[in-house]
Amino acid sequence: MEKRIWLITGISSGLGKALAQSVMETGAFVIGTFRKESQVATFNKNNPDSGFAFQLDVTNTAAITDLVSIIVSKFGKIDVLVNNAGVGFIGAVEESSMEEVRAVFEANFFGVLALTQQVLPVMRKQKKGHIVQISSHGGIKSFAGFGIYNASKFALEGFSEALAQEVSPLGIKVSIIEPGPFRTNFAGEGLGQAKKRIDDYEDTAGSFRTKLKGVHGKQEGVPIKAAKAILEVVNSENPSLRIPLRKIALKTIRMKLESVAADLEANKKIATTAVY
Repeated sequence: MEKRIWLITGISSGLGKALAQSVMETGAFVIGTFRKESQVATFNKNNPDSGFAFQLDVTNTAAITDLVSIIVSKFGKIDVLVNNAGVGFIGAVEESSMEEVRAVFEANFFGVLALTQQVLPVMRKQKKGHIVQISSHGGIKSFAGFGIYNASKFALEGFSEALAQEVSPLGIKVSIIEPGPFRTNFAGEGLGQAKKRIDDYEDTAGSFRTKLKGVHGKQEGVPIKAAKAILEVVNSENPSLRIPLRKIALKTIRMKLESVAADLEANKKIATTAVY
C-alpha cells in the first residue's frame, strides 16, 4: 500500500478516537485497536477504505505479538505507532494495593513496552518510522493522590528517552506527548480508584480525587485539537522528544524543573563534598 500506515491503540473514545479520525482525513490508513469486538465491527463497517480495526487488550503480550505479525502480513509496514491505550488511577500510595498498582503498570508501561518492542524490528527493516508515546504532564510532575499513575508514566518516559537515543541513528523517531487535562473519559468511567481509603489522606489524595472527578466533562482541552497537534509533530522534519499540550502542562512541567533546579542549588555543597 502506498498510504502511510498508522497503528493507534485505544481508539474507542477521547484522544485516540479523535486522532484516528484526523489521520484518516489526511488520506493515511489507520489500524486501530478496541477492547470490544462490537466496536471493531462497527469501525470496519464505517471505514472500509481508510482504516481497519482489531480487538486488543494491551496487557496481553501474546496478543500483541500476533497483532503485529498480522499487520505486517496484511499491510506490509507500520509507519507510525501511537501508544495511546492506558488507564488512569487515583489513590494515595499507602491506599493502593499491589494488585491495583500492577494493573496500572501492565496497561501504562508493560503493554506499551511490549508493543514498542514488537514494532521496532519492522521499523528497523524499513529504516524509518515514528513512535509516539502518549504520556501526560503527570509523566514529569507528580501530584498527591496520583503517585501510582505518575510512576507508570515516569517509567514510560524513562525508557522512551533512552529509546530515542538508541533508534535515532536507525531512522526512527520517538516523540513523547505530555497532555494536560482534555475533555475525555479519563476522569470519568475510565478512572480507576484505590478501594482502600485512609482518613489521614483526605486532605491530600482525597482532595485531589474530589477535584479531578469534579472537572470530568468540563476540561478546556478539546481532543481534536490535541490530535491536530500530534499530526503536526509526526509531519515535522525534526520533532522534539517531549511535546507538552496545553498551558497547564507547560505550567506544571516548569514548576517541576524549577523545583529540581532549586534542590540542585540548595544541595550543591553536599553534592560536591560527597567524596570517598
